Amino acid sequence: MLVTAVSVPDTVRKVADALVQAERTGIPCPAVRDQLAEGDIAVAYAVQRVNIERRLAEGGRVVGRKIGLTSPAVQRQLGVAQPDYGALLSDMAVPDGGVVPIGRLLQPKIEAEVALVLGADLPHAQTTVADVLRAVDFALPALEIVDSRIAGWDISIVDTVADNASSGLFVLGGAPVPLTSVDLRSVRMTLIRDGEKVSEGAGSDCLGGPLNAAVWLACTLAAMGDPLRAGDVVLTGALGPMAVASPGDTFEARISGLGPVRVGFAPQPLEEGDRK
Repeated sequence: MLVTAVSVPDTVRKVADALVQAERTGIPCPAVRDQLAEGDIAVAYAVQRVNIERRLAEGGRVVGRKIGLTSPAVQRQLGVAQPDYGALLSDMAVPDGGVVPIGRLLQPKIEAEVALVLGADLPHAQTTVADVLRAVDFALPALEIVDSRIAGWDISIVDTVADNASSGLFVLGGAPVPLTSVDLRSVRMTLIRDGEKVSEGAGSDCLGGPLNAAVWLACTLAAMGDPLRAGDVVLTGALGPMAVASPGDTFEARISGLGPVRVGFAPQPLEEGDRK
């Protein structure tokens, strides 16, 4: 699905290696933006592609894409005027109601989103909302568990793009809903952690509506020659602020018209001295 150039610049390879090392050791690395040209998002995407290709070579499978930076406030914070994207791989999927083991992620946070599952390709660089509506097979409630290999989440747009758009894991609800049954712009979202509401929002908070985000992604990828394909999952972007996820937490997102989706985080193991 993704093709890496035959010759990869040394700097791109060095940054890609640093991010992989952080993930494998569980020790976040310093921000990588100082090693890349300031604001050079194209080079940051080259780093992302190197590491996705690495995972494919190890037996991974790309199953879709995620869209990030759909909030105007976050865009202003990072000094950009458009979203970004990352790849979803099969080993990033967590079943609805599943538990994320300790050590699986470095610095997890969680946000609720609308997921779209495609039944047809979106090959055109001038994709329209009508094209997306025809291509989408169904929608699902979703949780994206974002993560950063960068210490302290000290990220710029270059850092997050290079780091696969700060992807971690994702959870899809199990009851598909056709788009004829729901207006994604008007859905309401509530994110609950251990019985307490920690985030809320609406479909319109995601670039004016999740379909707008999907159109942006389809156009962007088609223009690059790597279009969205039938069967792809598209995480369209957060409907509200993210929440920090800690060991022992349990989260449930409720999205009107789509239903609930849940995930838990394994509790911290007891220290030897605490075992009695």
